[in-house]
Amino acid sequence: MTFTRSQDGPEPSPDGLYERLAGFAGRAAATSGVGKDPVNLPMIRHWCEAMGDGHPAYRGPDAVAPPTMLQAWTMGGLSGHTDRSSAHEELFALLDGAGYTSVVATDCEQEYLRPLRPGDEIAFDTVIESVSELKTTKLGSGHFVTTRTDVRAGGQPAGTHRFRILKYAPAARPRRPEPPTGSEAKQPEARRPRPVVNRDNAGFWEGVAAHRLLIQRCGDCAALRFPWLPGCADCGSPEWDTVEASGSGTVYSYVVMHHPSFPAFDPPYAVGLVELAEGVRMISNVVGVPYDKVRIGMPVRLEFLRVDEELELPVFRAGGED
Repeated sequence: MTFTRSQDGPEPSPDGLYERLAGFAGRAAATSGVGKDPVNLPMIRHWCEAMGDGHPAYRGPDAVAPPTMLQAWTMGGLSGHTDRSSAHEELFALLDGAGYTSVVATDCEQEYLRPLRPGDEIAFDTVIESVSELKTTKLGSGHFVTTRTDVRAGGQPAGTHRFRILKYAPAARPRRPEPPTGSEAKQPEARRPRPVVNRDNAGFWEGVAAHRLLIQRCGDCAALRFPWLPGCADCGSPEWDTVEASGSGTVYSYVVMHHPSFPAFDPPYAVGLVELAEGVRMISNVVGVPYDKVRIGMPVRLEFLRVDEELELPVFRAGGED
């Protein structure tokens, strides 16, 4: 996402809106909040299953929680927290009233100070850290709101989570031109974006060119991994070789892409997270069935789709059991 920044700092807004927004910086959104559950193995297990992370540090009697779960222990769920202030609601009401009615999450930053272990009781303080001056992005104009949550475990600092959103007024969409007719209609077709090929994944794309789907295998612990990485996530070994996937799999999860539309793509279409028979998962298109008929657990079979004269991609055809 790109945006413009004033070189000399924010200028006073004519209606005083930015000054009122900036007044929210430093206001507490939650003070001495308490996590709804202590750190616990079931939530760790669910997280690791969702992320496909089988690291042994997250299992057994000496387990620690994955560091990136830091925010999970402070979430209020559907019922929310009773110890939150009205600062967020007031800020959002002011932004909504000024026409900044859309919202998109832009990024988060986390700092980890100590491992979290099952049984740790979580407490936290949340503050609205900053509200930016007006920014212009491709989505529209608006204000970035940064919230900081300081997390404690057993009364000791455990980490900091910063979460940033953009509250914006959507930019006007240009009208689509009328479709060309006659000789004007013969325009070159847009090409699919090229995959990024580097020294860590070049072997994978060489396999695709030969109609082989190659999975990395650790040279020390024999763990399979995908996507390709320079080292093993289980044991850290840099040694590896490859095994060829059989091509069969099932849809583990999926999304249907409706928007935005990009050249060379024709939405809506299904993008699946496919669990291969070998146990690893990869993302690709699910073809051979209408997008609204894709289902979790659906058997699929690997095939290679030529999208232009230079590029072939691995995709998965539904109903592909042998």
